[in-house]
Amino acid sequence: MSQSPHRILVIEDDAAVRRGVVDALGFHGYETSEAVDGPSGLEKALAATPDLVLLDVMLPHMDGFCVLDNLRRKAPGLPVILLTARGAEVDRIRGLRAGADDYVVKPFSPLELLARVEAVLRRSAERTQVTSEVVDIGGRRIDFARRLARLQDGTEIELTERESELLAFLVANPDRAIAREELLRYVWKINPKGLETRTVDMLVARLRERLGDKGVSAQVIATVRGQGYRLASTPEPA
Repeated sequence: MSQSPHRILVIEDDAAVRRGVVDALGFHGYETSEAVDGPSGLEKALAATPDLVLLDVMLPHMDGFCVLDNLRRKAPGLPVILLTARGAEVDRIRGLRAGADDYVVKPFSPLELLARVEAVLRRSAERTQVTSEVVDIGGRRIDFARRLARLQDGTEIELTERESELLAFLVANPDRAIAREELLRYVWKINPKGLETRTVDMLVARLRERLGDKGVSAQVIATVRGQGYRLASTPEPA
């Protein structure tokens, strides 16, 4: 039995499903809290700062996508796994595009859910270890440990977990263009085979806008036509 101290918030309106998830997590050593609708779940997620949120898509008063959008704006680094009865690819892509770390389609087994929880928490811990450096890229100071970017005018912005991961992967591979499929596999942790999505392009566009790195004079992320993306400037220790 795991003795993990991680705290997990379960936002699920179906009492039977919620109880099954909470019992399974508790049996494996996780601390849990619960919410039965979108507004209360969002409030608890922001107030209690859990290590992970399990978020149902179909919730009363505020659906899971709306909760996720609020979390990504107000607590961008909080890991979220979506729980959904929807099996359509469009809904899975929508969740990943909105910033979910993973998703589980109902009905799911407790073992599958626990495996995905452990994987997301493990990736989160590994990211802290491998991206603890501070680098300068195109005049922007990137602090991976704190997920902060200091812009050229001195403004500091908080990076989302996915934005930080993308930049860290580019920094680890500074001398080559990286295909979208490779980014989906190693940053999003999903199999890109047969997947048609603009998730990577949308995140890059949003990150460029936040970093003030738009246009042909981009200094952080460059587009390589027909290949993918690469660092536009050599990263230097800050």
